[in-house]
Amino acid sequence: MTDKNERRLFGRQRRANSDEPRERRYHVRVSPEEDAQLRARAVVARVTVPRLLVESAMNAHIETDTDRKEVIAEVFAVRRLMANVANNVNQLARFANTESTFPAEAEAIVQEYRALVPRLSAALDRLDQS
Repeated sequence: MTDKNERRLFGRQRRANSDEPRERRYHVRVSPEEDAQLRARAVVARVTVPRLLVESAMNAHIETDTDRKEVIAEVFAVRRLMANVANNVNQLARFANTESTFPAEAEAIVQEYRALVPRLSAALDRLDQS
């Protein structure tokens, strides 16, 4: 294989030609700083800026700041609920120690706690996958 053919196969910066016409074009405006960052990333990846943008956007593992913020908000919400449940458990423990009995209504608090654990685990899994 000649050097020119190898470069075509392995060093191509443009996307491969498509059998179907590419009819849609998107125009993206960026600041000078964003332009410099895009160009630098394209150079490192050895592709053109449009190819970098298309491949990045088409990646199935892409995560936006909005996605990450939603997961973090969910983790904090569950954390706050677990703190409330822990407070209730402390109150029940204090009551059980002074009265030497454990109230039957305490089972509802245990069930509430058990419902929060899978919710927290799911939020942490989503955060881990990002």
